[in-house]
Amino acid sequence: MSTAIKVLLIEDNKAEARLLHEFLQASQSKQFSLVHVTRLKEALTQLEESCFDIILLDLTLPDSQGLDSLTPLKDLAPSLPIVVLTNTNDEELAIEAVRQGAQDYLVKRQVNNTEVLVRSLVYAIERKQVAEQLRSANQTLQGKVIEETAQLVKAKEVNQQTSAFVSMFSHDFRNPLTAILLSTGLLQDHEHELSQETKSNQYQLIRAAIFNMDRLLEEVLLIGKADVGKLECNLESLNLESLCRRIVAETQPFLSPSHQLIFTSTGELTVGLWDQSLLQHILTNLLSNALKYSPSGGTVHFDLTFQAKTVTFQIKDSGIGIPKSDFLKLFQPFHRAENTDKIPGTGLGLAIVKKCVEVYGGQISVQSEIGIGSVFTAILPLQNFSND
Repeated sequence: MSTAIKVLLIEDNKAEARLLHEFLQASQSKQFSLVHVTRLKEALTQLEESCFDIILLDLTLPDSQGLDSLTPLKDLAPSLPIVVLTNTNDEELAIEAVRQGAQDYLVKRQVNNTEVLVRSLVYAIERKQVAEQLRSANQTLQGKVIEETAQLVKAKEVNQQTSAFVSMFSHDFRNPLTAILLSTGLLQDHEHELSQETKSNQYQLIRAAIFNMDRLLEEVLLIGKADVGKLECNLESLNLESLCRRIVAETQPFLSPSHQLIFTSTGELTVGLWDQSLLQHILTNLLSNALKYSPSGGTVHFDLTFQAKTVTFQIKDSGIGIPKSDFLKLFQPFHRAENTDKIPGTGLGLAIVKKCVEVYGGQISVQSEIGIGSVFTAILPLQNFSND
């Protein structure tokens, strides 16, 4: 025999309470155990003393009215599903209660048989369980990401870096997690009602959200490796100009009609030993920033200059510029300039650039003026070297 579903009914109208009780007793699909109280204060006492599976809440009680009844119940039993009971003319209030955390609502005059009541209660319980499972899974994922990242941070920077990561995580991880939660909820609750095209679109949204989370985690892990000295060069023979031209070609499809990207190469072409992955991180992040922070368009210049012992990469844009007050923290992980609030970003791009340049024993510098644009210059040594 299955365990009875324990219901706390908060209803001051004894006739209506008796009718609901009779409906639940008549159920053949589920067993119900009902505890009836007529006051909110009595309900709170019951919740402190006993365990329940669901609450049926009348929104007009002698000691509490409307949404005022919902808040103390949620505070005392946040994981307990609540179905609100309303009169015909209170439907808007009931809908607002659902927006604020109730699982469902029932119009009293429409509850005219056992099936309607039982279906609503079972659905509310199942929906709350799914929401709690997703919330728990999200919390577990957040905990794992934070834990793995913290292990890669230098001991002297643990507190500062973890705080910054949590701040970034709450924003940049919450968005794709929310997208996954909403899409999976839609697919689960309305699978048979959705067209194939709508289902396909939802699956694409889920895949895109997972891709964004994976990319962000990869960037965080790269910063962590650099901080503990595990970011290394894997040198190979490479034509630097060819690599730069390929990166420019890969960037072209993402340019807006108002942007123009011009690449130039100066000096004797040299085939040397380079780490392609590190160079890719340096150049793609600098180019991406130049385009992203030039929202009004304009020309981005990418200049490669070969000299006797060094090679210089210079990327110049005509974007929003960087405030002088941000220069000292510009290359720190998770830091973003004060004038970039409306432009999406993680604050990791320039930190990655600096870490990669440092592995080469090079230098990175910036010149910038508000409203005029920025120039980033990375200078790397041409001679072969290793980290041994």
